[in-house]
Amino acid sequence: MPSKKILQVKEAEVSAIAEELKGATTVVLVDARGITVDQDTEMRVALRKAGVKYKVRKNTLTSLAAKQAGIEGLDKYLVGPTAVATTSSYSDAARILSQMSKKFGKLTIKGGVLDNEVVGPEVVDTLAKIPSKEVLISMVLGGFNAPITKLAVALNAIAEKKAEAEAQA
Repeated sequence: MPSKKILQVKEAEVSAIAEELKGATTVVLVDARGITVDQDTEMRVALRKAGVKYKVRKNTLTSLAAKQAGIEGLDKYLVGPTAVATTSSYSDAARILSQMSKKFGKLTIKGGVLDNEVVGPEVVDTLAKIPSKEVLISMVLGGFNAPITKLAVALNAIAEKKAEAEAQA
């Protein structure tokens, strides 16, 4: 039986993980066995730039924290080495980890949590295909800009035609 001090440390860690899970919009669980240190560093840098927290966690502590956070059904994905990526964005963690999985070939996405609901790897893969917020904003602005651009081109053509007609007259 562990000492009281060790139990207190573990309880504090479970509480910290639970708070992290509660505060996250998206959680992605991955198995990173087989990737090199350089690949792991590259992945962590990309995740950090996107504001994603990424940490290898003990499955038992993560399971206890998930239950404490009110997330049921996560245990089936907590088998073997597990790294946990949490973010307030819907697609950042999924997109980056999916890209790294394809790039390295050894990173396996196990599943995740989306708005406190456990989801499988297929849902995480779907999330990965959603463009980033910046890309979506530029797509919407481009959609707004297209009619205005067409109007400007049409008005310019009319003005050129008038100027041509006046020059000939």
